[in-house]
Amino acid sequence: MQDNDRSAIIKIGDEEYQLILTTKATKKIAKRYGGLENLGTKLMKTENFEMALDEVVWLITLLANQSILIHNLKNQDKRELLTEETVELLTSPLELAAYKDAIMEAMFKGTKRNVESEDDLKNTPAE
Repeated sequence: MQDNDRSAIIKIGDEEYQLILTTKATKKIAKRYGGLENLGTKLMKTENFEMALDEVVWLITLLANQSILIHNLKNQDKRELLTEETVELLTSPLELAAYKDAIMEAMFKGTKRNVESEDDLKNTPAE
């Protein structure tokens, strides 16, 4: 599935993964951070480096798994979901710092589309 208008691509190990902000991912982020708007401040204000890495690893795993879940929903050849441990083993801290940009890109693309659809819904007369 190539849905570049709402995803960002990163490489973990030898494989490319799409980071996609889905409604499912948005609900998990909201549960963990109290809403998407709190995510940026949480990532930037994380006092200790290890905790910041944990948050980035969690987000990468969550967003990359959305594309795998979508693939598995639409195809017979099921792919294995990423684990946080896999992401930690196949990345370096330097790569994780670069992936923050990809996370923000996926979030921006996902929320941009969601905001546009919410506006469209508001302008649609109720039946």
